[in-house]
Amino acid sequence: MGTTSFLRRAQALLRIRNQLVRECLAEVLATFVMMTITLGSAAQKIAFLQTKGNIITSYLGGALGVMAGIYTAGGISGAHMNPAFSLAMCLIEQFPWWKFPIFVIVQILGSFISAGAVYILYYDAIWHHSNGTLTVSGPQETASIFATYPADFVSVGNGFLDQVIGTGVLIVVVMGIMDPRNKPVPKGLEPVVVALLVLSIECSMGANCGCPLNPARDIGPRLFTYLAGWGPEVFRWVEGRGRGG
Repeated sequence: MGTTSFLRRAQALLRIRNQLVRECLAEVLATFVMMTITLGSAAQKIAFLQTKGNIITSYLGGALGVMAGIYTAGGISGAHMNPAFSLAMCLIEQFPWWKFPIFVIVQILGSFISAGAVYILYYDAIWHHSNGTLTVSGPQETASIFATYPADFVSVGNGFLDQVIGTGVLIVVVMGIMDPRNKPVPKGLEPVVVALLVLSIECSMGANCGCPLNPARDIGPRLFTYLAGWGPEVFRWVEGRGRGG
């Protein structure tokens, strides 16, 4: 009885009653879960020279990471995990505009923290693969574990259009899934369907820019690489730069 009473008192003391704080913490956690799985699958592909993973496992990791994130916090914050989705929800008046900048910040924060977690998890592998030098290009680059970079031949205009189309498809179909007037997804399986949607977009639109589809997914980890030693090159667009150049 003493232990039970103590745990109840501790639970009451630690309980967060402010709804906005609860939603923000849930959004950070959901984004962290999504991004840790996504970046971890990329790390296994790149740092281990595709002996422990490949493009298929990387795509699956990204899709299943989205599913895990929605299951983690969908009932608390909605598990947006993506500023583009939060913006779309504001535009259809399903999400208050005053919360939008707050959610963007916590989504980027969750991605940033996840990049740090993956860096620690694969620290030895990253430094072994990079031969002691953290680079953004060349055969020993490791920056693309964390952020997405365009193919050598992709221009700025083509890259921008790539992201507009890919993100647009994502948002339109997710909105369709949420619309009660459409054929409903079995209750509880919505995250699975969204994961399949993400996987389909990765398989069909991932070649040009790596299919980020999510500003927070890219900005947070890219900022981490800048601070962790990859330097300002992570923010530069250089045509012809890639794993082989």
